[in-house]
Amino acid sequence: MALLFLLSQGARFLLEEDLVRRFLVLSAIVLFAVFARVGNADTFTLTTGETVIGEILPTSGNDIGVQVKVGDGEYQRVPWVSFSQEDLKKFAQNPRLQAFVEPFIDVSQEDRLAKTEVTIKQPQRLERPARQSLFASLFSSTLGVMLMLMLYAANIYAGYEIALFRAQPPPLVCGAAAILPIIAPIVFLSLPTRLKASEEATAAPAQTQTTTPEGSVTDGEGINPMLDPSAAHPAGLKLHTEAQPAAAANAQLPPTTTFPRGQFTFNRRFFETRFPGFFGLVRRDADKDMVLVFKCGRHQHIAQRISRIATADLHIEVHHGPSKEEVQVNYQDITEIQLKHKDA
Repeated sequence: MALLFLLSQGARFLLEEDLVRRFLVLSAIVLFAVFARVGNADTFTLTTGETVIGEILPTSGNDIGVQVKVGDGEYQRVPWVSFSQEDLKKFAQNPRLQAFVEPFIDVSQEDRLAKTEVTIKQPQRLERPARQSLFASLFSSTLGVMLMLMLYAANIYAGYEIALFRAQPPPLVCGAAAILPIIAPIVFLSLPTRLKASEEATAAPAQTQTTTPEGSVTDGEGINPMLDPSAAHPAGLKLHTEAQPAAAANAQLPPTTTFPRGQFTFNRRFFETRFPGFFGLVRRDADKDMVLVFKCGRHQHIAQRISRIATADLHIEVHHGPSKEEVQVNYQDITEIQLKHKDA
């Protein structure tokens, strides 16, 4: 019996000790939670003089203010303008509240100057070359050498053109221009034009020689008045000269080409391909003295030039003595076209 009593007392003691241990652990947990809550809570002194103790909820922030948890299930929305500048600067360190808080933070003049301060960085400048003379500077770069070569070649070419203009030997003038640039071309340009031997002989007064009807030759002092038209014969006699026949003169002219309607279709392509030389203001050697004869029923036009051409008609330039006139001709009215010499 004594043994059983001792065992029961021991068990009871153990149970009581276990309850005390549990109570102590639970009390420690409660105290830790209370201290943790008190540690997370902040004290905010508002500009109105009030004091708010609680925890800021960053997710509730907006442009107006933020909510503060002041107790279990109790929230208070505090506007940003009510917080002090120190609290606002702390909130600005939170990425979620930074965008909402920055407009309400007062920036001092020193901070504003620090933010807007412009740091001027000097650019990297090229070093200036050493001072040289004009010709030394030209020959010290590739571009300068090319310019000098181009000027030298232009100087020699100018000598060639001056040699042609003044009738001088081109090798002589070009060689002198190569040795004395600029100076030699100016000198040869200042010289008078050199006449050829044939021109000198023509320009110089020569003794005229004529042949008499008997075959004898006389000089200028004994000119036969029968052969010299400028000499007056005592009896007023002159040699008879036959005029060149018109047929012989016309034999030298190019033949006339005729384009009748029926064999040819008169349109814009026809005139552009057949008579391209008649469209320009200046006529070439081949078509210089040629004219176009347009036969339009009872009318006939001699055209010197085609001034304008269109799809259905063309305008031709017709000369009437010293004056000229522009005439419009329809393709349908043309019966025949002749290309001939103006003297034919």
